[in-house]
Amino acid sequence: MKTKFLGNNKTTTNFPGSSKILDPIVRQNQPSGISGVDFWNAYEFSYLDSNRHPVLKVVEIIIPASSIKTVESKSLKLYLNSFYKKKFENDSDVLLKITKDLGKLTKSDVKAKFIKKFSIEPKSLNLNKTGLKFTKPKLPICFSGFRSICPVTSQPDFANIYIYSDQKIEVSWLKSYLISFKEKGEFHEQCIEDMLNALINKYPNSSFEVCGRFMRRGGIDINPIRSNKKSLTFKNFRVFNQ
Repeated sequence: MKTKFLGNNKTTTNFPGSSKILDPIVRQNQPSGISGVDFWNAYEFSYLDSNRHPVLKVVEIIIPASSIKTVESKSLKLYLNSFYKKKFENDSDVLLKITKDLGKLTKSDVKAKFIKKFSIEPKSLNLNKTGLKFTKPKLPICFSGFRSICPVTSQPDFANIYIYSDQKIEVSWLKSYLISFKEKGEFHEQCIEDMLNALINKYPNSSFEVCGRFMRRGGIDINPIRSNKKSLTFKNFRVFNQ
């Protein structure tokens, strides 16, 4: 895959706040009945207020899984980082600029807001330590130490994986399946979609939701959620090692 910035050493741009920096990635087709969102948290977002004083905030960006395209992560980092020398009259103007640019790029209804705290991590069954043969229905499952490979840079990505299911899942199978990603070259979103599809194929006529809380890079973490349920269970929470 050819991208503008990923895989090279470029860390700055001469176009502050320009949507030209953003690099789109076409999503793979989703099976019908699959929904979800991608939570992007930018922890080092800075811009200039009306007095040209620097403002530092955390911004949450939500891109729907149904979008035709998503954004390549390094281009988004460069885009957001370039705001540090751009002046805005108020917070609303900043958020409008972000949602307009990303909405046009992804061809979807992108949402953004400044946040001061995250949702609480849900109580869950620790898949790494449990001695159970099967998980408990409707009790979220957490698998820590998940590893995959960036398909462009070949660098490892790490995450905590959370799974909701309305029925029990075989623990040994699920552990082996999640560990099998450790040398697999896929973007975060595709990893989560593969997990959901594998669960649906193994346990037909069941409801699932899969959430990946990936470790941040360059001040941004990407947290995809995919589900075949009518509504989403997982929120934008943050775990200790993010």
